[in-house]
Amino acid sequence: MTWTEKRGLAPMTDGAQLRWTALEGGGRDAGRGGGRGGGRPTPVVLLHGGPGLPDYLGEVAAMVADLAPVYRYDQRGTGRSPWRGRHTLARHVGDLAELLDAWDAPRAVLIGHSYGADLAARFCLAHSDRVAAALLMCGPFVGDWRAGDRAERGRRTTPAQQERLRVLEEMPRRTEEQEVELLTLAWFTDHADVERGRQWAAEGARRRRPVNWTMNAELGEEGRADPLDGHLDELRERLPARTELLGGADDPRPVSALDTLARSLDVPLTRVEGAGHEPWLERPDAVRAHLRGFVRGAVGA
Repeated sequence: MTWTEKRGLAPMTDGAQLRWTALEGGGRDAGRGGGRGGGRPTPVVLLHGGPGLPDYLGEVAAMVADLAPVYRYDQRGTGRSPWRGRHTLARHVGDLAELLDAWDAPRAVLIGHSYGADLAARFCLAHSDRVAAALLMCGPFVGDWRAGDRAERGRRTTPAQQERLRVLEEMPRRTEEQEVELLTLAWFTDHADVERGRQWAAEGARRRRPVNWTMNAELGEEGRADPLDGHLDELRERLPARTELLGGADDPRPVSALDTLARSLDVPLTRVEGAGHEPWLERPDAVRAHLRGFVRGAVGA
């Protein structure tokens, strides 16, 4: 497979600049189908989670880039998109609309992971005409899912690990090694296999940096004040016809919350057995097959 990768900076109307990456494979299926603008293919846009992390979905992009151009970006205030200011959900939804304009994409297939799935859903509420299809992966979670998440993480950690995590979280300042230790302890329980999860979490703790904790707090506070739970009827009407949920059956966040969401929205939910919150790491073949089938159906490849 021959890959073509492009990178760029997209200026936003408020002066922010967002760094993006586009990947396209040179295989037989690349570039077919979908787009309106003079036969341009409908792109896939990957929305990473956090909030407050830089993009980490390169492995996911490579799974489908021979079927359609795949765009991803560092959300404002993360990675290579530095920015200071008050973070709001509306601003991040607006950023995605402006990025589609910059990419000359009237519509796109959205694949959001974790918080990125929440962002994709909120984008559908505001700009349903610009979404050709949506795959919501490991999110968004509705209802009282946090209690189940805390309980399951408690089962996956020792009392000593829980105490060390508490101490690290309460430090007003942390060294580099302390930050890595905190993130590793916080993230290894995301995985079904906690032994391999420690390795993945430690690698992520060094690569997905720096964490924008202010962004995390501001968007988390707004999301709790105005949860998607209160918009499900409207969301059901605005979602594209091809919308699916995908979740790891062993995510500490209860998959039952995704099941509730799927029933509320009347969309299918696929559970990836033996996988946690990042299912492409633990069950890459199953995730690749599902994503490829979804993208093919969405763009006509």
